[in-house]
Amino acid sequence: MRYFNTSGPNIPKQHYTIKRNDLIDKGIKLVENDRYFTIWAPRQTGKSTYFRQLAKELERNGYKVAHINFENYKNASLDSFLYRFIGKMKEFWGVNFSKEINLSKIFNLIEELKNQKCVLIIDEVEGINEEYFGDFLHSIRNAYHSRENHCLKSVILVGVSNIVGVVSDNASPFNIADNLNVPYFTDKEVFELLGQHETETKQLFEDKVKHKICQITANQPGLVNGFAKVLVDNNPDKKTLDYDDYLKVEDWYLTEAIDKNFANILNKARQERSFVERLLFTEDKIPFKIDRESIKLLHTNGLIKKDKDGFVTFWVPFYKKRLHDAFYPYTNGEKTNMLRSFVVKELFDENNKLKLDTLISNYKKYVKRRGFNVFRQKDEANNYKSIKESALIYSFETYIQAFLQVVDGKSYREADTGLGKSDLIINIKSEEYLIETKIYYYENQFLNGKKQLAYYCKSLGLDKGIYIVFYPNNQNYPETMEEKKELIENVLITTYLVEYDETKW
Repeated sequence: MRYFNTSGPNIPKQHYTIKRNDLIDKGIKLVENDRYFTIWAPRQTGKSTYFRQLAKELERNGYKVAHINFENYKNASLDSFLYRFIGKMKEFWGVNFSKEINLSKIFNLIEELKNQKCVLIIDEVEGINEEYFGDFLHSIRNAYHSRENHCLKSVILVGVSNIVGVVSDNASPFNIADNLNVPYFTDKEVFELLGQHETETKQLFEDKVKHKICQITANQPGLVNGFAKVLVDNNPDKKTLDYDDYLKVEDWYLTEAIDKNFANILNKARQERSFVERLLFTEDKIPFKIDRESIKLLHTNGLIKKDKDGFVTFWVPFYKKRLHDAFYPYTNGEKTNMLRSFVVKELFDENNKLKLDTLISNYKKYVKRRGFNVFRQKDEANNYKSIKESALIYSFETYIQAFLQVVDGKSYREADTGLGKSDLIINIKSEEYLIETKIYYYENQFLNGKKQLAYYCKSLGLDKGIYIVFYPNNQNYPETMEEKKELIENVLITTYLVEYDETKW
C-alpha cells in the first residue's frame, strides 16, 4: 500500500505521487535544444522528485542521464569529489574514467564521446567545496561551447538558493533565461494527490480539509504530504477525515512538531528579525527587490515571495504562524497578573453570553496600568531587539489567552497570508468569534480593514467579527474612526479602539 512521503524523492511504487507533465515537457524541450540550465527552489518543493521524473522521460527518448547529489561536499577533498563523480559516470553512462585525476581531463574525455546523448544532473550544487567549485563550473562552460560535437547535451544544476547568482560570470552558460522554475503544487494537484489515497484506501478527506491543507501549506509539496500523512496516521480506521481531525493536526504542527525545514526558516528569520517583524506586525508595502540582501535571503529560503502588486508577502501561512509564536517574548509573569484580574461573573450575562464590551474595556484599563514595553524582547545589552508594533499585538493576544484559560475557551489562528494583521478565532462556550488586531495608519486602511474582516468572516461561515485597532494618541483622526457596531455584508462588525502613547510606550 502506498503512503504520503515526507522524506527524500518520491518512489511512485511506494508513495502517492503527482506526475507534473507540463513541467516535464518544459524540461525535455530545454534538453532537446541542448540547453544547460538551473533548477532552484526552497526545500520541500519536490525538485528531486521532479528531476527523477524528467530523467525517466529523457531515458525513454534515448538519453543517458546521470544524477548526482553533492549535499555534504562543502569540506570534501577534490579526490573524494572526483571519486563520486567518476563512479556515477560509470553507473549511469557506462563509461570508466577511473584513471583520470583531474577535472579537465575528465571533461576532455567526455568531449571525445560521440554518437551518444548524455545529460548530467547535479543536485545540491551549493554543497560542492568552493575550492574546486569554480573549476568545475568552468569545465562545464567549456563543454557547453562545443556541445554540438560531443555527448554532453545538457547539464542541469539543482539547488535551494538562486544558483544563477552563484554561477554567473561573463562567460557562463547559466543565465536568467536558462532557469526552470519548479512551482508549488496547484490546488488541483493537491486534490489529485489526496485523491490517490482516497481511491486506494477508501478513506476520504472532507472538502473543507482539502481546502485547509491547500491554504495553510500554500501547496508546498513537502508540507502537503506532511499534513496528509499525520492526518491519516492519527486516524487509521476513520472513514472520513473531518475538520476537527484537521485542527488537531494543525495544532500539533504549530505547537509540537520539530520540523527541520521550519528550523531553517526560523534561523534565517532571526537573522532578519526587524524586517520579518515589520511583515508580521505592520502593513508596510515593501517593494520586492531581489538585490536587497534581506529579501534575497528570505525568498530563497521559502519565507517570502512577490505578490501580484510587486510587494513582499509571506509565502507559506504555516511558516508565518510559527514565526508569530516563535518571536513571542518571555513576559516574566505578566500573564499571571492578568489571570488574577478576571472576575468571570462580570464577563457573562444572565444567558451565559460573553459581555465582549466589558472584556475589551477591562483590557484597555490594563493597558493604561501596564503599557506595552513588557512585551518587547531585549538583547544581552538590554537593548530592544523587537519592534514596538509587535508589543501591541502580543499584549492583546496574551490578555485573550489568559481569559480563555480562565473560562476553558479555545483558540486557533487562521491561515491568512496577508501582512500586518493577526487573525484569531476564539471559541467560548461553543460560540466562535473572529478577532482581527490591526494598527491604525490611515483612514482608507482602517475602513478597508472592516470590509476585509467581513469578507473573511463570511468565508469561514461566521456572522460576527471583532475589529481591534491600536492608535497613537498624538494625532488628529477623522470622524469615521470610532467605536461602533455595524452590519457589513450581513456580518456584524464590532470595532474597538485601543489608545497608546507612542512616546511613553
